Amino acid sequence: LCDRRQRQMCIRDRDKDKSRHFETYKLLGENIRARRQNMKISQEELAFRVSSARNYIGCIERAEKIPSITIILDIAGALGWTIIDLFTKN
Repeated sequence: LCDRRQRQMCIRDRDKDKSRHFETYKLLGENIRARRQNMKISQEELAFRVSSARNYIGCIERAEKIPSITIILDIAGALGWTIIDLFTKN
């Protein structure tokens, strides 16, 4: 178990990592939104397909949350894309 100080350091490191890779997460979110809208499915439908919450999908699309590799793979599969497609500029 982590003590409070260790947890705060983990949060700072995560936030620092997020800002360092913000453009990557922004691209990921933009590609997810574009593909989802192209397929004419809602955030709610995508969330259902990947066993997630609708608001979480919205946060990913706006680059507010950092999704795990598992959820990225699930989203790619639900959209009929590869993980590479999600990180490729169109």
